[in-house]
Amino acid sequence: MISHPSRHCTVELQALPSRIGQVRRILSAQLRYWHLDALIDRAALGLTELLTNVHRHAEPDKLCTVRIEWLLDRLMVSVRDHDPRVPVVADVEDAADIAPLATRGRGLAMVAAVSDSWGVRPDGEKGKVVWFTLPAPVPARPAPARPARRAPQEPRAPRFAKVEATVDAGPPAPATAPAPAPAPAHAAAPSAVPG
Repeated sequence: MISHPSRHCTVELQALPSRIGQVRRILSAQLRYWHLDALIDRAALGLTELLTNVHRHAEPDKLCTVRIEWLLDRLMVSVRDHDPRVPVVADVEDAADIAPLATRGRGLAMVAAVSDSWGVRPDGEKGKVVWFTLPAPVPARPAPARPARRAPQEPRAPRFAKVEATVDAGPPAPATAPAPAPAPAHAAAPSAVPG
């Protein structure tokens, strides 16, 4: 079962080697979706160590829940299982017994090395949660929306003709008699013969 609200992702699984690779891919995809690509390698390494501890040590079963949360300025990865026993980081004396290239005995030391912080808390009477955090960038607040700009338009032709009135305060012009209308060119000439 996978849930994907905006700031967290939860996956329930059996902590078996084949499933650990699938959960790493889910983690990587979720961090890419959140644009936290820079955290993928460290988060995947820490998650692998926590799931490997469940696979190797948890009793009575290997059922666990992985939760990935983006909390303001940090990413938190946690694994909940049904074993109330708290894991212990190897002491300095025990660390001498671990060969430099050993693949076991370093789980929580690796988690501590790649994370900002980590811890364990009881989860009811029959379980625990082991978690770690990584620094994450604070999401940028969206800029306030600006009003849309209007595209430049061609000037519109005026709806009405513009009329300008002018007033002349000077003396009135002298009145002139209208000129006689010219005679039409096709008019017949007066007859000289009396009739």
